[in-house]
Amino acid sequence: MSQSVIEAIREGEWDFEPTPCSPHHFQPTQAIPGSAEKVSILCERISRGQPLWHPQDRRFFTEYQPPELLASQN
Repeated sequence: MSQSVIEAIREGEWDFEPTPCSPHHFQPTQAIPGSAEKVSILCERISRGQPLWHPQDRRFFTEYQPPELLASQN
């Protein structure tokens, strides 16, 4: 069984879904969607077998929450 999307693609497993993971097991990002930083973070998540999206990720260019506010929400 594949552990990440990358492994699944290599094995031809096109319907792979990562094992559900609590948002507490990986950090949200404030990187701007579409930016090189955001793409890099998504690549890291894929390689670790984590979901691509965190519920507290920045979703829009105009949406920003200071890190200290994010920390207080966890």
